[in-house]
Amino acid sequence: MRRIPLVLLTLGLTSGLAACQSEAGQTAGGATAPDSPAASADPVTAVPESRTFRDWTVTCGNNGDCTAFGSVADDNGWLRLFMPAGPGAEPVVHVGMWMSDGSVVPTLTIDGQPFASRIEDDLARIPADRTRAVIDALAEGRAAELGTADGSLAVSVSGISAALLWIDERQGRLGTVTALIRKGDAPASTVPAAPTLPVVAAAPAVAQTGLTATQLPDAVEDLDPVRTCRTDTDFNPDFQYDIQHYRLAADTVLWGVPCFMGAYNTGYLYVLTDNAGASPRIVSLPTTGEAMETPINPEYDPATRRLEAFGKGRGLGDCGTVHQWI
Repeated sequence: MRRIPLVLLTLGLTSGLAACQSEAGQTAGGATAPDSPAASADPVTAVPESRTFRDWTVTCGNNGDCTAFGSVADDNGWLRLFMPAGPGAEPVVHVGMWMSDGSVVPTLTIDGQPFASRIEDDLARIPADRTRAVIDALAEGRAAELGTADGSLAVSVSGISAALLWIDERQGRLGTVTALIRKGDAPASTVPAAPTLPVVAAAPAVAQTGLTATQLPDAVEDLDPVRTCRTDTDFNPDFQYDIQHYRLAADTVLWGVPCFMGAYNTGYLYVLTDNAGASPRIVSLPTTGEAMETPINPEYDPATRRLEAFGKGRGLGDCGTVHQWI
């Protein structure tokens, strides 16, 4: 049995990640970092990575942009700090509260100092001329909260300094006037430019005619991981035989094997075979952490040649992690 990787197109596209951390049980990349950042990475050669610093999670993409998510009490709100890559970039801070119906804009209060937000592009944002002051206050703060007339929620500042430092290191800002936390006198021109993203072009679509099988090939059923999936899903025969299969090339078929079912997430194991269902190879999907073999709620689109997965952090589907492969 051989495991083969597919090409990762994008990942770590998160929505309200901090609000669903406790329920999802892991960070976007599935890894938990220590409380202090590791050595810096060259933004020009950076790969996507997610790290957790106590109550803060940071995700940086291969475009060099980084986003930090702060934890809010009872998972009923969020604080998001976005820092684009490049010497001329400026940070953006958004805030939100699930208890709010959107008509009331939350105020962020740090050690008793209020910072009002305002709606821009349907999101509550700290005004640009106050953003740096908010970041400085968070880095040195002891307590923070989001509040409206309906009430307030505590925002943890535990780990924010390490998160900011990691972003500075990733983007090459340490010791410069653009740094989020460890500022210096070096001019912005010393900060590396944002990297040029690679262009990933999908292969031409392949006709799906002739795929009439309703059962997995015997060679696939005989794989030990597939047998485990069968055992784990035998409580639900309908789901157990909800098999996916797609033609990827003239002599290559992708099979999706139902592997697990939860309250609002289902997982599939993917296997490649030839047209006769022989020579099975388990697909290993790259992520920012460990390779993934059972993507959650996956769907493959033959027209675009993309496999997408959305791991819901909550049943509402208002937060979680999206992966997309090509």
